Amino acid sequence: MALLALRQVEEYDIIERDLFLDKIKEIFQYHQEYHNLTHVAYQSAWKFLIDRFFTDKVLERIIVNELHFAREAARELEELANGVDWKREKEERGKEGKETEEEQVLLRWLQKLKPYFIKCELWNEEFLELLSSVVRVYRASRDNSREISEQCISVIEAAAGNRDMKIDGLLKSGAVNVVLEELQQPTLNDKMTFDSLSFFVAIPLRMKGKKRDEMEEAKRKETKKKVFEKLEEEGYEDEIICYYEMFDFLNEENDDDVLSWDVSDYFVNA
Repeated sequence: MALLALRQVEEYDIIERDLFLDKIKEIFQYHQEYHNLTHVAYQSAWKFLIDRFFTDKVLERIIVNELHFAREAARELEELANGVDWKREKEERGKEGKETEEEQVLLRWLQKLKPYFIKCELWNEEFLELLSSVVRVYRASRDNSREISEQCISVIEAAAGNRDMKIDGLLKSGAVNVVLEELQQPTLNDKMTFDSLSFFVAIPLRMKGKKRDEMEEAKRKETKKKVFEKLEEEGYEDEIICYYEMFDFLNEENDDDVLSWDVSDYFVNA
């Protein structure tokens, strides 16, 4: 109950690190060994800690290197997703209009992952595992919970914009594939289309310019080739290049790097 109460502590509430860090580390590490907490309590405690790392880089090092946030979040997402009977829950949700506890905690994790992916500067292989888990949750929820699948695409878009996230990781995790799959859905959601297009705008921006190191430059060219081959396979290469050029134009004319939220601005037959 004490851990659940942490959800009510707002991120802008100033609390000295010394008042909570040692105890919360002890709680996390004990749970990682013995699994004594519920999914709800564990997520609540992480929310409290993640909210505070945005203004405290010492916390970021502890979260990434000592408490292994990405690994733990990936495991939680997998366990929660496996606990949902997606088709049955879709039918029940239609009758009652509400999510199960597992779905609610999944949503809370995903909502907290987006700002984390935007601001995190310490990346390691565990983040590839986490992004792969987000991809799997998207595929499980796509036809059964659009709210969860929408959050997944939003998290993936945030990862693409983080300059510390390797483009190669977006390919290996399957992130590029699921964004293309979303664009091929028969019924498009404006928010998800916005995030999907923003994902593909971010990648060319990230891959512009040569690397000083010859090996890094060769790797950049190879990764760029793989991305555009995948776009070409799905018939999206010309469209994405068009959005990229439009994005540059908007920046020059309006000093604004935001794409329109209205899907009809991009698709003539929408």
